[in-house]
Amino acid sequence: MRRGRGPTARRRRAGAASALCVALLSATPLTAAVPAAADTPAPSSSATPSASAELPPMGQTFPDVRESGCRKPSTRTADRAPWAQVYLRPEAAWPLGRGAGVTVAVLGSGVDASAGTGTGALAGRLKLGPRVQGQGDSGQDCVGHGTFLATLLAGRRPSDGGPAGLAPEATVLAVRVTDDAGTTTADLVAQGIRAAADGGARVAVIGSPAPAPSQALAEAVEYAAAKGVLLVGPTGPDGQSAKGAVYPTGYPGVLAVASIGPSGAPSGASVSGDAVSGGAATAGVRVDLAAPGEGLQAAGPGGGHFTASGPSGAAALVAGAAALLLSREPGWTPAQVVERLKSTAYRPGSALPDPAVGWGTVDVVAAATAQPPVTGAPRATADPVTVPPPPDRTAVTRASALAGASAGLVVVVTLAAAALRAGRRRSRTAP
Repeated sequence: MRRGRGPTARRRRAGAASALCVALLSATPLTAAVPAAADTPAPSSSATPSASAELPPMGQTFPDVRESGCRKPSTRTADRAPWAQVYLRPEAAWPLGRGAGVTVAVLGSGVDASAGTGTGALAGRLKLGPRVQGQGDSGQDCVGHGTFLATLLAGRRPSDGGPAGLAPEATVLAVRVTDDAGTTTADLVAQGIRAAADGGARVAVIGSPAPAPSQALAEAVEYAAAKGVLLVGPTGPDGQSAKGAVYPTGYPGVLAVASIGPSGAPSGASVSGDAVSGGAATAGVRVDLAAPGEGLQAAGPGGGHFTASGPSGAAALVAGAAALLLSREPGWTPAQVVERLKSTAYRPGSALPDPAVGWGTVDVVAAATAQPPVTGAPRATADPVTVPPPPDRTAVTRASALAGASAGLVVVVTLAAAALRAGRRRSRTAP
């Protein structure tokens, strides 16, 4: 008897295969790779922003600056990847591009100049643009928020496995559009957009949006589009209840980004058409994409890590994803980058665009690894229906002929056997 063929051997092989599957599943962070319900990935409990509670908070504004001075450096650092980094898995896309050769402008409170020197998170990759209000350049960040966004999207990858930017080889162009407390106006943001476009930026993230529109701002958006700059903005202010659109995100042509939390749900309360805390969604406000925005971790002015929440951080992460795509495909237009980010996003399981998350949550790996699009045309609202090719009629005809021949052979054999049995009976009954 041949060994290894019986039921006992089959059970042993099945048991070994099951044990191997269990071992692989135990060693694999499924929550970082397998989407949860509605095609949205949910990080594991170990990836939640619990460690962020130990870091000092960072805000979009710093109202106490005149009384207490500029924000002090953090004395704490994070030594592990935060949940947003685990969720987005940019390291899986880095072999295809890390943002090298792409300049991303950060329009906000400035970027601390020390971040671009020595062992800073942006060492060798920080360009100080103009300060559109007051004297000097954008190398002083009294609020710290601009530095946080800049390192969130392009901070170098530390050796201890701490927070890293999505595009760790991109160049950051700092453009300060706020006062020392972090407040700004539409006209100041307009000047900053023009400075970013003239400074060679391919992508610009609006870290400090204006609460109201202006003619100058609308014209600046058109100016940036004409120069091939992709503008990315938050759908609302950080840490406040959204009451309407912020600008320039409210204008067509600006990629509007909302915030989600570790569960994959939009930040704040459940969406019911009313304003949602944190700018996740507001009635009448356009949302194009969503990205992690709660419990984010990144470097601040003077060193050390901070934690912050809000859609401005989500917008910075989407800007980093755009930089990754442009480092892989430097000839792409802003429309092609936007189309790729939308078409590869985790779908919300509802009609698109969804009022809370737009086309879905950005998927960095899928965006970087998908095949280049044929054109830069926007994706249709409904996913295309794939029609299978017609069956091979030749194969069908041959199979039918073979089946007919086999059936005929069976009939012939059956008749022959019947005739043989009848002959035998006649021979036995013959005298």
